[in-house]
Amino acid sequence: MKSRKGFTLIELMVVILIVGILAAVAIPIMRGRIDSAKWSEGKAAAGSIRTAARAFCAEKGPGWGGTWANVTLADLGFNLTLAAEAGDLDGKYFSDEAYAIDFTAYDTYDVTVTAGDSVNRDDAPSTPAVIELDQAGNWTEDGVAQ
Repeated sequence: MKSRKGFTLIELMVVILIVGILAAVAIPIMRGRIDSAKWSEGKAAAGSIRTAARAFCAEKGPGWGGTWANVTLADLGFNLTLAAEAGDLDGKYFSDEAYAIDFTAYDTYDVTVTAGDSVNRDDAPSTPAVIELDQAGNWTEDGVAQ
């Protein structure tokens, strides 16, 4: 009888099954890591906005005659999108429209980054949908403290 070399059909099916299981587990994990890496752009810009807001508060002081609720990103010194030009906050995954600041009083504000508000960014991260940074440096993702 001749000896044959090679794999049996059962052995090949077991290998394919194992690779399939590994792929089913690894793909969601990798997708989460990719979204986390994309959010680093949004978080860095939110940190820059927070720094500008702190400087704005220090410059204006608590007795400033303006209305805190009306303070915008442009008031903080950010050049936002004008026609075809990219603004200061315009990045690969987040456009200027994704960022907002909400002052409630002197030195009390939240910076919000919303992935879905980015214009012409098909590659924006999918989760979480919204990240917020407050004046104290506390992060929340979709309303849950981090």
